[in-house]
Amino acid sequence: MNMMFNLVVVVQVISALSIIALVLLQHGKGADMGAAFGSGASGSLFGATGSSNFMSKSTGVAAAIFFGATLALSLMANQRATIVGGGVMDKVVKPVPVTGAGAIPTTVPAAPAAPAASAPAAAAPVASTPAGAIPK
Repeated sequence: MNMMFNLVVVVQVISALSIIALVLLQHGKGADMGAAFGSGASGSLFGATGSSNFMSKSTGVAAAIFFGATLALSLMANQRATIVGGGVMDKVVKPVPVTGAGAIPTTVPAAPAAPAASAPAAAAPVASTPAGAIPK
């Protein structure tokens, strides 16, 4: 089933690229001066009686293949096995809390007290920014 799904995806991509190429290669009705005087039927596949030329017919065939591949992909996607009533959150696994040496501490240990100095230390400058902020 997976190989068939991939094959249909490849067919859809090729048909999409061919549609893009065929549309870009075609020229509009008013693209040349001869189309203004009624000579636009010179490029048609079946002569003056044909209603469209080869490029527009090829574009139609490529579009039909593209729509068929899209329909086949939607049908294949609906037939894949799914859990009925299962949501995204049903597959979430709750992590087990880590204890022991590998655990992240939740409290910050207090800094050890500095030994008393014999001479008073000079006053440190007071920062006006928070301790964690980087001055710019």
